[in-house]
Amino acid sequence: GAAAAIARLDQALASHPLAQAFLYRVRLESVRRMAAVDGQLIDPWHLAATLEGLRLRMDPYLRIIDRGDILDKARFALALHQWIVEPDFDQEGEVQRAEALLAMQPASLPTLIAGAQGLREWIGSGEARPAMRSALIRFWRKRQLLRLSVPLTGAAALRPGQSWEADDWLPAFFAAIEREARDGLDLLYALERAWFTARRAVAGRRKDSNDARAVDVLAAAPVLSATTLARVLGIAVKNAIRILDALVTAEIAIEVAHRAKRRLFALQGLSPLQHVVQPPYRPDRNRGRGRPRLEIVEDASGDASLPPLPPLTPVERRAFDYTALEEAMAHLDAVVRASRTALRSIGDGTHVGGGNPAPNRAEAALNC
Repeated sequence: GAAAAIARLDQALASHPLAQAFLYRVRLESVRRMAAVDGQLIDPWHLAATLEGLRLRMDPYLRIIDRGDILDKARFALALHQWIVEPDFDQEGEVQRAEALLAMQPASLPTLIAGAQGLREWIGSGEARPAMRSALIRFWRKRQLLRLSVPLTGAAALRPGQSWEADDWLPAFFAAIEREARDGLDLLYALERAWFTARRAVAGRRKDSNDARAVDVLAAAPVLSATTLARVLGIAVKNAIRILDALVTAEIAIEVAHRAKRRLFALQGLSPLQHVVQPPYRPDRNRGRGRPRLEIVEDASGDASLPPLPPLTPVERRAFDYTALEEAMAHLDAVVRASRTALRSIGDGTHVGGGNPAPNRAEAALNC
């Protein structure tokens, strides 16, 4: 059930060295899930591209109104992100009101039931969803259901068409929480396996190489540009490109693109874009003139899914230094804040050019 799934996730996260990288990723996925339920579905590429400051040239024939719709959805998703991570003064007041309602639930009730009833009362009284979602995340920690602020909000239970009768809604909420916890555990194991494999692959390189630190940054970020990597590592962009290209050649990282000028990279096996983007086109210098033949590559894997890999042992986890991960997380949090501010200024019509560019120039989305 939901309680067992949460317990497994909480145990796996206890003192885990990749916990902060996990939280960064799972929060972005959580706000995508919540935004979709609220009627503002944004796919992984568009959200990642917005954070990386790309111009979102998704389709040369895409209408301006459609591009504006994508920016609106990104703005909505990042506003939800603010609610659950760092609410402003007014938002904090709303969250505390929601927390007070949750605190009024009988102490004898199991934590999940108390949270579910509090959410149902809040929504039933006409209150907005974001404040209670943020309050639930805090409630799970206060009741010691989770040790970290994992965003388990049961978003799917608020989807359109869901029956609001208690006998129907409560099981739907618990099922949604269980799915989120299971997905979170899968993400954590995939993250640590991909990171461990990549770090082991670069372990023998010279000490002054930035390859290992680049792997750490790739583990933290769903997708990464050379510009972001250069800022985190404090190196020139051309050197960051060289490192990323070398990691791609070694099959440690992959390059993803969606008809955008700026190149994006992800750790092998961890990109959220694998099912929505194709590898960038690279001309074959050895090909003759004329239109190339259309080659169809069939997926040999079929519909079969591989079984999940087991988690790493404590000995394996202690094998590497995690300092670069901390630096990466600080920068990526700043990127989210800058992107949110830029998108808000665009929506308010207060965006102006010039001045000091924010990290990753999220305001470039204005020119999409």
